Amino acid sequence: MPSDALPPSLSDHRVRLSQDAIAAVRSVSQGRVHWEPVRSLWFSGMALGAVVGGALTFSWSAFVLFVASTATVLLLGHSLGMHRKLVHDSFDCPRWLEYLLVWFGTQVGLAGPLSMVRTHDLRDFAQRLPDCHDFLAHRRSFLVDAWWQLHCELRLEDPPRIEIEARISDDAFLRFLERTWMWQHVVVALLLFAVGGWGFVFWGVCARVTAGVFGHWLVGYFAHNHGRMHHEVVGAAVQGHNVPLASLLTMGECWHNNHHAFPGSSRLGLYPGEWDPGWWALCGLRRLGLVSQLRLPADLLPRPELRRLPAGGHPYPSKVLFTE
Repeated sequence: MPSDALPPSLSDHRVRLSQDAIAAVRSVSQGRVHWEPVRSLWFSGMALGAVVGGALTFSWSAFVLFVASTATVLLLGHSLGMHRKLVHDSFDCPRWLEYLLVWFGTQVGLAGPLSMVRTHDLRDFAQRLPDCHDFLAHRRSFLVDAWWQLHCELRLEDPPRIEIEARISDDAFLRFLERTWMWQHVVVALLLFAVGGWGFVFWGVCARVTAGVFGHWLVGYFAHNHGRMHHEVVGAAVQGHNVPLASLLTMGECWHNNHHAFPGSSRLGLYPGEWDPGWWALCGLRRLGLVSQLRLPADLLPRPELRRLPAGGHPYPSKVLFTE
């Protein structure tokens, strides 16, 4: 994947960019943001169902369903399935478990698995270059970025070639989920309607998807603009930031500066006090014999472009960083 390779010139921001690096920057910088009707109508429809339908059918059982189902899909699906496993392959598990986790990931309501990987790889590749389009950097104002990320798409003039490894792109089940990820919500809605009527549908599907999609953008905006930093990726256009207040709500995904520094680590909360429910879940699954080879920063290749910031407040290297 391009996200795993940096032009040699990016290891030192004082070195003149090579022609390949210049071409790479252009490929992720030149383009226009357009309204994307499917994405926009999907989110708007879910939000309308959550607000109007949720208000008309409120019950405490429906609200408990919303909280439990949202936490489940964010933990098992988005954090473990889509991000830590499918995108970064930061731990090993049986194929059936990976499929189950990725299916939960489709229930977040963002996209299918292949689209999630492709979008993530493009954004990672762009953010590690010296410059990229504002869309990929979350660089515009709060309201503009919300409109762009929730309702629009970036159409690059000459986009870089994003190749997904065959274990993902050629997998029949993942391709099936890619084609049918929206319909997977219909199946769940029918089951919930049979159990609890429209209240369960509005709270268990519409409100859950709205919270997942909106929350994903909201945390992403702050994680690329505001918050504490332990590390800097020298020469990168975009730095990750840690958002401590969101640690439990995001299942540990808010430790984005740590993730930018060590993207292949299955543990995101690397320092004392950094709560990481996703890591806790992986440790629990390991005790059950369901996952293994949990990769940590010590297991990753050194990154010469990574610089520890002295204001981070922790010694470096730290035992907490590189061990469990």
